[in-house]
Parts: sequence; C-alpha cells; structure tokens
Amino acid sequence: MTNEDIPHAMMTRRNLLKLIGGAAATGAFALAAPRVSAATAKPFASRRPPADRRKFSSPAVETEIARIQARIGDPELAWLFGNCYPNTLDTTVHMGTVGGKPDTFIVTGDIDAMWLRDSSAQVSPYLPLAAKDEALRRLYRGLIHRQAACISIDPYANAFLPDPRARTNLDWAQHDLTDMKPGVAERKWEIDSLCWTIRIAHGYWKATGDRAPFDDDWRAAMRLVLATFREQQRKHGSGPYHFQRASAVPTDTVPLGGYGNPALPVGMIFSMFRPSDDACIYPLFVPANAFAVVSLRQLAEMSRALHGDAAFAGDCEALAAEVQAALERHAVMHEGGEDFWAYETDGYGNQLFMDDANVPSLLALPYLGFCARDDARYRRTRDRAWGQRNPYFFRGKAAEGIGGPHEGLRMIWPMSLMVRALTTDDAGEIRQCLHWLKTTHAGTGFMHEAFDQDDPAKFTRSWFAWANSLFGELIAGLAASHPELLR
Repeated sequence: MTNEDIPHAMMTRRNLLKLIGGAAATGAFALAAPRVSAATAKPFASRRPPADRRKFSSPAVETEIARIQARIGDPELAWLFGNCYPNTLDTTVHMGTVGGKPDTFIVTGDIDAMWLRDSSAQVSPYLPLAAKDEALRRLYRGLIHRQAACISIDPYANAFLPDPRARTNLDWAQHDLTDMKPGVAERKWEIDSLCWTIRIAHGYWKATGDRAPFDDDWRAAMRLVLATFREQQRKHGSGPYHFQRASAVPTDTVPLGGYGNPALPVGMIFSMFRPSDDACIYPLFVPANAFAVVSLRQLAEMSRALHGDAAFAGDCEALAAEVQAALERHAVMHEGGEDFWAYETDGYGNQLFMDDANVPSLLALPYLGFCARDDARYRRTRDRAWGQRNPYFFRGKAAEGIGGPHEGLRMIWPMSLMVRALTTDDAGEIRQCLHWLKTTHAGTGFMHEAFDQDDPAKFTRSWFAWANSLFGELIAGLAASHPELLR
C-alpha cells in the first residue's frame, strides 16, 4: 500500500497506521526500532536510542532495567524487556513548564498527539519507582497538570495537541462534525479517557504521598469529570455531545445525528466510543462503566484525604453506587444456567457479547480493580472472551488471542496476551503468553498494535508505546510476584 493508493479524503487514522505498519514490516522505514544489517547486528543488541537522543532519563528506571534483566533467564525475553520498558521515556515524553508548573506532554508513538488514555497507561509501570526519583516525580506532576488542562478544554475529547491554541493537524479529524475546540486533536467521547486520568493521579498519590499536583486547577477538572459523567447518564435528554465523520469505516462515526443508537437512561453512563476509538453499537459500554465505578471511588478517596471535601467525595461515591447497581441490573447475561458480563447493552434488554483487546475490556476487569481474579462471574466471562464465543478471538499458527474491529479479522493484539497474563496466577497460562509475546515481535524487539494470527511479520504500528509499557509492566510484575517464571 502506498500513499497514492489512499485518496487524501480517505486518509483516516486507521489507514495512516496501516501505512506505517506496512512500511515498517517491509523495511521501508523504521520508527522506534531502527534496523541494522545482518552482517553487523549483534544478537539481542539494544534497540533503544543512544543516551543523548532519549527524550527523558530516569536513574531509577535504568537501575530497575538492570535489576530485572539480571533475573530473566531467557536472553530474548530480557532483551525485549530492556527495549520495551523504557520506550515511553526514551521516545515519547516532552517536558516543559507552563504557568510556573511542570508540564508533561506524552505522544502515543507514531502519532504526534496525546491521548488521555495512552499517556496515563504509558507511564503506569514507573509508579513504584517514583518515590525514589525526583525526575519521575516531576514527570508525573507535569502529566497530571497537563491532563487537568486538557479536561478543562473539553472533557469529551480523547486526544489533544501540544499547543492548546492550535487546530487539529490530524488528517482524519479535519472535517469531523462536532464541537471541535482549539487544542483538541480528536473528539471521540470515551468514558475511559477520564477514568485513566483518575487512575494515574490516584496511583501517583499512593506511590509517593505527593500533594503538589492536586491544586485548584486539578480539583476543577475533577468536578468537570463528575459533571460529564452525570450529563452522559442522559436522564434529561441526549446532552451536548454529538459526533459524525465522513468515512468508509462505519466504526469511525456515530449514528442518528451523532448521538448514538437508542438506549434507556438506566443509571449507566453513555459512551459513544470504545477505548479502541471504534464506535459503540449499544452505547451503554460495560467495561468502561465498570472502570468508572472504580475511578469514582478513587476520586472520592483523594478528595477526602487531600482536600477534606466530603461533599464532593459523597457525590462521587453516590454515582459509583448508582452505576454499579445499574450494571447488575442491565449488564449481566445468562446462558446455560450461568451468568456473565455483557460487553454492551442498551437498557431495553438487548445485549452484545464480545471482547476487544483495548483496555478497559471484559478480560481486564481485575486489572482495573473492579473485581477479584477468582470472582466467579469474571471467570465465566473470561472463559467466553478467550474462546469461540467471542467473535474477535482468533487462533492461528503463531498464537491465539483477542483483537477487535479496529484492525479487523485475524489480527491478534499483543495487549490481549499481556492482559491475560496480568489477570491470572496460573503458571501455565503466563508461560504460554510469554512464549507468544516472545515469538511474535517479528524481530523488531518491540510490541506492536496487532499481528496476523498466522504470520507475525504482518503487523501494525512498529512504534506503539502503550503496548511496550504494558509489556514492561507485566515483566516487572512477574519479577516481583512470580520470579520463577522468568528464570
């Protein structure tokens, strides 16, 4: 596929990433993993940028890489960890100062924009190190400040630009029919975008006890989060958000004037898009509502402890309880005498079962803190998600795993393998996932967005920092909880 194959009007994010992935797979160019000739390459030579070209440096991260690599018996797995774990810091972090406060802008990798979800997930693996590294603390403070500023621009947007005064430079978002604002890169309403900002803020506070980033601007942004969640319960009409895009890809736009398919206001929060940036079929998206329950309770905890704001905390807890009760009433499916979670529902009694690799997902519910790994309903849901009951579960010669509509049939997302390993204590499952991850990176030394079930050389996105960070998080977690699996 070449640029000439795709008319400019059809250049969507999906097509751009296919171009990037295809070019990387054929060696046309490389992003985070520059190729070297077979004659000069050393086995498992580091694919990191030279030290003087790295975007951000953390002494604690460098020490952690050396410590964990020394515990990994498999040289290829150790090499993958050394490449992937610091990839976000090496290649995607831009530090500065705005209004006298630290500012951190984190791109996804091959797209020069910051997704609230990705930027939070990309730096999650370094939280355990933040208490002993001032450079990392400054990074987190800056990210929390930046995310609060983004939310204040538009709580409905999923991605933002470095310059809050700029108009989107993303080809696929230039002509979207929605209320685009300066500073917004893309305006797809996804519940989880706001949840991730709470998750990273709560994780940072718990890891360090640092109160500095949680100022009046952050508090105002969090009030806007709660108000947006309430607004999108749609108890008093559809609310202000609408979105349409002229696209040959149906999942890139929202039906019925941009307000989404019909659903009853049953207490759940409406979401127009999933974390894959694909449109929901039924707008009561279950994994994101479950994530919101967790996030609202975390926000309540922070509001009480940091600001003594019992009234706001109580409002957060009340909404969390309402959403959880609605999930129990409307998001549970029954089949063969067993109950399990639906993926989406509409409150009328219609329910969709599937799972998508992007987090939040049904597979990731324990990872998000919504339930325990051994919760019976979760186990039944997990068994169905990782099998033929899920239309986006693929099994091929190279691996088996979950994908999604975003990259289409046969395409397994490594993220699903990581989440499976992160949500089990079964040694056999974890070893199998590690084997698949080690044998499907197509020699690049990095994780990808998706790969073909039979041929990992066919992959998308050679520079996808979230997947690299999640792999690093998995290996670092195993080094602590199951070190025997890395020997």
